[in-house]
Amino acid sequence: MKVVGLDLSLTSTGVASVVPDAVAPVMVDRIRTKPLGSSLADRRLRLLTIVDGVRDWTRTRTDLAVVEGLAFSSRSGQASERAGLWWLVVDSLLARDIPVAVVTPTARAKYATGKGNAGKDEVLAAVVRRYPDVETRGNDEADALMLAAMGARALGHPIDDLPKTHTDAMAKVAWPELSEDQP
Repeated sequence: MKVVGLDLSLTSTGVASVVPDAVAPVMVDRIRTKPLGSSLADRRLRLLTIVDGVRDWTRTRTDLAVVEGLAFSSRSGQASERAGLWWLVVDSLLARDIPVAVVTPTARAKYATGKGNAGKDEVLAAVVRRYPDVETRGNDEADALMLAAMGARALGHPIDDLPKTHTDAMAKVAWPELSEDQP
């Protein structure tokens, strides 16, 4: 079983994988990009670089990808590029028959902390405490790890022991139906 969590960002996309039987069952990292220029071609290349990075993480059989949904209330710029990135990544996953679950930012925060309105730093602190053996270097990696952990729990392979206040977040996710050859 392999679950990949994705916290998509133009500058630092957080990625995490959970493979319970692997030597390193939990891995986290970032896909970093910088603006290449302001032309449409430059902006497109930046998005495709991130899509390629996600493709590398999901190249081997991936049973489920868990993507954070778009935060429409976000005040950071480049909303159309962030939405475009989200759709390019989701399309790439679905085109390769990888089931995708979309988790709202509040459900991700609730799973991590028990509170849906928890801030990014509160989530990071919870992740560092809960997974001391996983080197988590920032909010994007922490968010991706929470998404992957939720996916692992949805597939019946939880990597954490959480109270109901946290796991109630699972009910707020529309989990995809998995094909017969998937767990």
